[in-house]
Amino acid sequence: MTSVDLSRTVLRAVRRAVDDGELRVEPPERVVVTTPGGGGWGDYATNVALQLARPAGQPALRVAEILRPRLIGLDGIDDVLVTGPGFLNIRLRDTVSVDLVHDILRSGTRYGFVAAPHGPSVPPAPLPLHSPGDVRSLVVMDVVARLLRAQGVVVRTRCLDSSVAPSFADQWGVRVDGYGAAGSDTPDLGGLSSPPCSLQPRPCSGDPLFLGIDAGRWALLHPAPHDAVRLTGDHLVQRESNPLFRVRYAHARARAVLRNGSELGLAPRPGATGVADAALLAVLADHPRVLRRAAETRAPDRLTRHLVAVADAALPFLVTVLPRGDEKPSAAHRARLALAEAAGAVLAGGLSLLGIDAPDHL
Repeated sequence: MTSVDLSRTVLRAVRRAVDDGELRVEPPERVVVTTPGGGGWGDYATNVALQLARPAGQPALRVAEILRPRLIGLDGIDDVLVTGPGFLNIRLRDTVSVDLVHDILRSGTRYGFVAAPHGPSVPPAPLPLHSPGDVRSLVVMDVVARLLRAQGVVVRTRCLDSSVAPSFADQWGVRVDGYGAAGSDTPDLGGLSSPPCSLQPRPCSGDPLFLGIDAGRWALLHPAPHDAVRLTGDHLVQRESNPLFRVRYAHARARAVLRNGSELGLAPRPGATGVADAALLAVLADHPRVLRRAAETRAPDRLTRHLVAVADAALPFLVTVLPRGDEKPSAAHRARLALAEAAGAVLAGGLSLLGIDAPDHL
């Protein structure tokens, strides 16, 4: 269950309380759910009771107690605890997390992709993506095209600057289908067409090639398209202060625990991990939504920020995966290995969409 799914579930509980006459209030258009803060109980929390208390003319704690029984048992919710002035802390059933990990392992690095339709159908109209010839525009266009294709969209890319040598795009791993203004080289698509989408991020001042292709692409993609690019050696340092390093290190650590688990005779098997994993499960569940929104908004920086969030949730979890000391291997360790493998798959898939290598060793 994603945070979006849970938000809809909480909103449904609010509407049921209104229909039953327990709450006299106009239901909100949306409900915000977040992961609990440090030491918080459950997998998610929401302040909807505090939000509704004043318009409902009731104390927030009373509103929370009205909503609690209407949430328990809905869509994979195991239990709900009212905390503080009226926060609803929600715990999901283990089967929800097990199903999520199964889904990720089944899809691998393509988790969150939309499958292309099967069978005879009218071919979709290709979406033309156009960009200037500067390196940032070309790399952003390339990643937007990858994101759109991952959502089942047919894309055709074009660099509007005919003076750009194809070898320049190839050097950066950019696929360009055509150069110059669209004209005679545009293929006959049977009358099907879509209006072109022009991508014009703020150009960077300087040549990012000194960073190498992987760090260079990250430097061009991590800022929002309207923000300036920072070309410094900070993108190369192997420290926690470097977001790219954290993402790639988390992937390498996930691969390492799988190798070490195999040496201990442990195979990944989704189940209850027995350790704090709510933050990691939440960001993994959110991955398909992030991919969809990054494609819809033509914003690769949404994906870079999400991968940093996955890495930051994965790194503290990964140190708990394998048995320590005299601890005997158990089903919980196999479940942790499965979740580690799922995290590694999401990180590898996301880096691949950015055109960045995901090393097994770092």
